[in-house]
Amino acid sequence: MTESSPITPNSNPSEAIDSVAINPSEQAIAPPAAGIASADRNAKTRQLLGMKGAASGETSIWKIRLQLMKPITWIPLIWGVVCGAASSGNYTWTLENVLKVATCMLLAGPLMTGYTQILNDYYDREIDAINEPYRPIPSGAIALTQVIIQIWVLLIAGIALAFVLDVWVGNEFPTITAIAIIGSFIAYIYSAPPLKLKQNGWLGSYALGASYITLPWSTGHALFGELNSTIVILTMFYSLAGLGIAIVNDFKSVEGDRQLGLKSLPVMFGITTAAWICVVTIDLFQGLIAAYLVSIHENLYAAILLLLIIPQITLQDMYFLRDPVKNDVKYQASAQPFLVLGMLVTGIALGHAGV
Repeated sequence: MTESSPITPNSNPSEAIDSVAINPSEQAIAPPAAGIASADRNAKTRQLLGMKGAASGETSIWKIRLQLMKPITWIPLIWGVVCGAASSGNYTWTLENVLKVATCMLLAGPLMTGYTQILNDYYDREIDAINEPYRPIPSGAIALTQVIIQIWVLLIAGIALAFVLDVWVGNEFPTITAIAIIGSFIAYIYSAPPLKLKQNGWLGSYALGASYITLPWSTGHALFGELNSTIVILTMFYSLAGLGIAIVNDFKSVEGDRQLGLKSLPVMFGITTAAWICVVTIDLFQGLIAAYLVSIHENLYAAILLLLIIPQITLQDMYFLRDPVKNDVKYQASAQPFLVLGMLVTGIALGHAGV
């Protein structure tokens, strides 16, 4: 972004009036103040939510800390908890159960996802300086020592809250705590050297997809039922659709990835091929999950899931396949609601079938 030149008021009123009259066309094309204010508010909102295309310049340390945690990314994890609660087949609408779910959402969203996002930003600060220089770390809005402190606070608080949930629901084995520890470890090896899974397009994308589907789903299930291998395997399989969603996130950073030698799928295969890999993965594995629902005689839920795939395919053609770099955010905003609704349909089906 460039800084505007300062405007010096004209001390001669008549000259000021003449300057307006001489340049009427410039006045006509000047953007209205309301439009500028609206654009500024939009940029600040995107900044606060951690979205692409934000603006730098925030000075409130608490807003900067929130921006680091990327609240927009909490939503799929929070939804995954709901899907897990549904798949347990044991959720009932009582005040205590609502409080359990709300606490689990706090764990999955602000704490564990916030930890993951800040950790990723810390290790990606050189890439972000190229792709998203307005982010808090590359813009210098927050010191690295403050970032490290926030990472540790979120991690410790997350694991502690997971243990509280295990005690609350009476788990003999601390399943939720174990999931939180596994998730925090995956987040670390995804972002940090020497493993840095995100350097490998396939491993990194699957690790991200599993983190968004398997981990919160398993946590929600363990909140109201005994987590079993069938649920874990099914959600890991569903995470292959999440792999496609993870690939979508790689298009916004393709230039920085290419310069720094990170092997994301858009870098490895090119923009067009990677876009096709992405959409085929998303659609194919949702279809296979629908086939599994048919195999356990949950035909109605399978049909609903297949119907929810149709608008995703339509939006892929309208937006993503035509220009994945330009339309990645637009595609996610329009298509992902159908994917996450399909997840809930699947969770309800599994709970109904007693899987």
